[in-house]
Amino acid sequence: MNDDLDALAGELAEFEVEDKPVKRSPVEERLIAGFEDIQRFVDDAGHPPHNGPDNDIFERLYAVRLERLAANTAYHDLLEPLDHQGLLKVLNASDDDDELDMDALASELEDLDGLTDDITNIRHVRPVAERKAAEDVASRERCQDFEKFKPMFEQVQSELTSGVRATRAFERKAEIEVGRLFVLKGQKAYVAEKGKVYVNDNGMTEARLRVIFDNGTESNLLMRSLQRALNEDKASRRITDPSAGPLFADASVDGDEASGVIYVLRSKSNLPVVAEKQDLLHKIGVTGGSVEKRIANAKLDPTFLMADVEIVTTYELFNINRVKLENLLHRIFEAARLDIEIKDRFGHPVTPREWFLVPLFAIDEAVERIRDGSIKGMAYDPKSASLR
Repeated sequence: MNDDLDALAGELAEFEVEDKPVKRSPVEERLIAGFEDIQRFVDDAGHPPHNGPDNDIFERLYAVRLERLAANTAYHDLLEPLDHQGLLKVLNASDDDDELDMDALASELEDLDGLTDDITNIRHVRPVAERKAAEDVASRERCQDFEKFKPMFEQVQSELTSGVRATRAFERKAEIEVGRLFVLKGQKAYVAEKGKVYVNDNGMTEARLRVIFDNGTESNLLMRSLQRALNEDKASRRITDPSAGPLFADASVDGDEASGVIYVLRSKSNLPVVAEKQDLLHKIGVTGGSVEKRIANAKLDPTFLMADVEIVTTYELFNINRVKLENLLHRIFEAARLDIEIKDRFGHPVTPREWFLVPLFAIDEAVERIRDGSIKGMAYDPKSASLR
């Protein structure tokens, strides 16, 4: 009997009508597609999207979508079977929100979709970071102590005219450090100060800068904002350090014999007296070998304040007595010498003598005056931050 029933059931199965796929309207298809985009974001990010002002523009788009979908409970029947992440229940939509009809909701989602070719290729929305960079550069105010920087700008222009300095295309890899000079939108820009370096949300090093412009204005902006502005300005340039002829040139001429390098270093010490004036404090020295080898064990050497250092700039020299040159440089900046005593690794007190509270442009000027012979009788004046 059972065999007969099984045989009959098999015959009837041949006549069963297959379930037809559910036919959805174009509006419903757009709603589902938009919801699936949000689900993919959650899978990748590990959290629902948030519409915060500092969040990525794509996450903010998804957050707006999810808010609209969660607020319209009339359409949860369509989306809840697909909502394996419980996203529609995450957002507690306000009871005051006016419910949109299906066409209005689909239209709003379609408008959001229209911002992109796909959600990873934005077309019409300018990224928040770019807008902030433009605002930072554009936001300038009068430089109250511009008289301190004016002689430097005049000297730089003179050196550009005479060929002592040159301009080069700005490269993204170029370091933006205190003392560096650039041309941005036709104006010379001098990096006068740099705040504490930190790592931003994108994993990149960042710092707040004080940038002085040769028209008497200044701007307090982020390092990456200045970098983006320089990259976006097709006419931007970096201004090179002085090329002091055969004495301090990049290469010797016939008959010259290379004999050493003047180096300018910046300390990475955490000592309060050093950290507070890190951008102004420089070690000035001369070596006959590699600067990199000279500083390799800096954190073990009291001469380097028992800490790592970074190379700010160097000048290659030819046919010069290194000891006499170093003594001359130290005499010029004697008034700005750092008075500090530290202990070496054995606990013995040491007083380093090669650290000076002096801006990079003053060191550049001293090197240039040594080259052209005008250094005689000159000395650095800390009050005016210039050679007198």
